[in-house]
Amino acid sequence: MNFASTEEQELIAAALARFVERDYAFDQRQAIVSSADGYSAAVWRTMADLGLLGLALPTDCGGLGGGAVESMSLMDAIGSALIVEPWLACTGVAAQLVARGGTNAQRRRILPSVVDGTLKLAFAHLEADAAQCVTPVKMHAQRVEGGYAISGVKRAVPYGAASDLLVVSACRNETGALGLLLVPATAPGVAFRAVRMLDGTRAADVSFDRVRVPGDAWLDAASDAPSVIDEVTDFATALLCAEAVGAIRSANDDTLEYLKTRRQFGVPIGSFQALQHRMVDLVIEYEQAKSMAALACSAVDGERGVRTRARKVSAAKVRVSEACRRVSQESVQLHGGMGMSDELKISHTFRRLTAIAQQFGGVDHHLERFSELSRTNAT
Repeated sequence: MNFASTEEQELIAAALARFVERDYAFDQRQAIVSSADGYSAAVWRTMADLGLLGLALPTDCGGLGGGAVESMSLMDAIGSALIVEPWLACTGVAAQLVARGGTNAQRRRILPSVVDGTLKLAFAHLEADAAQCVTPVKMHAQRVEGGYAISGVKRAVPYGAASDLLVVSACRNETGALGLLLVPATAPGVAFRAVRMLDGTRAADVSFDRVRVPGDAWLDAASDAPSVIDEVTDFATALLCAEAVGAIRSANDDTLEYLKTRRQFGVPIGSFQALQHRMVDLVIEYEQAKSMAALACSAVDGERGVRTRARKVSAAKVRVSEACRRVSQESVQLHGGMGMSDELKISHTFRRLTAIAQQFGGVDHHLERFSELSRTNAT
């Protein structure tokens, strides 16, 4: 596999580096996290102006037609700078459901507004008894005059309260088949309970009280909603692995700088051989995570076999999650007591890496998934 960056990726990375240096220093990021919304509308507009919101969306809807591989530089920058704007939740998940599961009319009506930053989407899927990223969908859409009505609660919807349009998983009452509904966030009966997560990102429990939607609110009825959800979840998981790579590199850089400057017994503690060995181990974790993230991104872009794609993504998520755990814990320990102070970026990187390790399923879930897919392939 060729791990060299393309010219387009290098240009994106350079533009993002300038943006982060100018508009997303750590102090600026902290102010955004502490704000009422938990994200910056100005930063969102800048991301739209840079073309980042359409990077992974189809060209016939105003996007750039890229995939996970083309988005790796962006996700790396998001991880390194701990950017909290909902690119992954909106463009990497909810908009992908519309792009891959919607009709042409739905795609052309919705996605151009996502690309220009005027419409934010969120995927409302998890329910109360969700385990890891596998959730039995119990919400049903009841057939009523003029359309459907839905009631129930969706849990931990990423940036749900900031969304304009929700993509909601529900079962058709008349058939029991799982589908995806488009529900305006301002529809009567929709209510949000927003929360701030461990890593500073925002989520919301979304309740639906007899919310009525028209019959054409379903995404393309001919599409296989469970398969589309699985495909998009794998796509988002691969992108999350790329975000982890940026966060791991940031943690390693901050830790190495601390070892060079913190002095004990009259010398930098980085001169102690035991600490040098631990630092080398963290660099190895980074390189392995980077390779596995590239494998996952290439698989979701080009792998035709569904099971092979899923196995590669789960294998990558296991290895990246283990790297997140080790690097986050080791980097904090090497900083000593300062490692968990809010004043240092490393403590916030620790929290984000801890969250990434569990997002879209942790090690146990993906080991079980990989094992099941391997047994199925063998038979």
